[in-house]
Amino acid sequence: MKPNVLTFERSNVSTLLVNATNLRKSFGETRAVDGVSLEIAAGEIYGLVGADGAGKTTTMRLLVGALKADSGQVDICGYDIDRQTEDARSQFGYLSQRFSMYEDLTVLENIRFFAEVRGLKSDEWLPRCMEILEFVGLNKFTDRRAGQLSGGMKQKLGLASALVTRPRVLLLDEPTTGVDPVTRQDFWQLVIKLVSQGASTQVDKYTGTDGDAEYAVRNTQHKTRSSYPVTRNSQTEGVSVLISTPYMDEASRCHRVGFMKAGRIIAEDTPSNLRARLAGRILELRGKPLHILRHTAHADSDVEDVQAFGDRLHIRVGEDKAEVVLRRLPSEIRSVGGEIDEFRLVPPVLEDVFIALSENSVVE
Repeated sequence: MKPNVLTFERSNVSTLLVNATNLRKSFGETRAVDGVSLEIAAGEIYGLVGADGAGKTTTMRLLVGALKADSGQVDICGYDIDRQTEDARSQFGYLSQRFSMYEDLTVLENIRFFAEVRGLKSDEWLPRCMEILEFVGLNKFTDRRAGQLSGGMKQKLGLASALVTRPRVLLLDEPTTGVDPVTRQDFWQLVIKLVSQGASTQVDKYTGTDGDAEYAVRNTQHKTRSSYPVTRNSQTEGVSVLISTPYMDEASRCHRVGFMKAGRIIAEDTPSNLRARLAGRILELRGKPLHILRHTAHADSDVEDVQAFGDRLHIRVGEDKAEVVLRRLPSEIRSVGGEIDEFRLVPPVLEDVFIALSENSVVE
């Protein structure tokens, strides 16, 4: 396994907006973060995924200075988070997992509070707040108390507060957990629109391929209500987004994804390159009864894992074993009373990769 194997370079930007090196943090005997390094360029969405307890939130809190690392260094836009804390914090917006707005204040009062705390003058905060509220779709709810908002609207309010000072780096800790699919989609449209402002092409320095191509195909259809008002500097360089998520469909929207386990990033690459690690090794099986299909597939010597995906099974086989299993398994299933509707080789999805990595399977 090769962690942190891919680095992005921008065609017109040489400075990384997030540069974390060998971060470590322990709580008693528990090592929550164990040697994490991150490099995130302007205009890039980086997804951090992993099971509960993998270290994602602790990593986020180290990056924003809410926790002090036992060792390692964090630079945000060139500022050391420990030695130049206020300069570094002026460069990022942070949305934590837990709703942290004041529920007795209205939407506008919350945004005004964060704007003034971050130094916006009296003649600046109102137009700025209204721009942001229109961007996130809350401009018609300025007088509604935060405590009366729906879960999705609360997340949008949190995003608005993080954007009010025009940050160059946005850190989002599982922002869509617990909200409905429509709201998740709407939230991601906002993130996509934000990053697309002034974004230039990302290039994989190892292969020379366009790192934005897959992202662009997936996301060009999505439109938001208005453009994010950006500074001249951010128009040139774009905004970096680091987002942690338990959803693989969200991870597939990112330019790069890092898989965390036991405090380490055990794999890092573009979604397409991560999926390619299991190319030719995922078989999809539909039939009945499902428990017989699953048990029989598990018993095959060339099958590494079997997982249910709705009404079908994804069967991971060993390297160069797909054709053998495709020929052999149907007769084994029928011999024990199972029925097959469809059995075929399919492209792997990120869930397949995540499961393989979580099980310590070799996915190079």
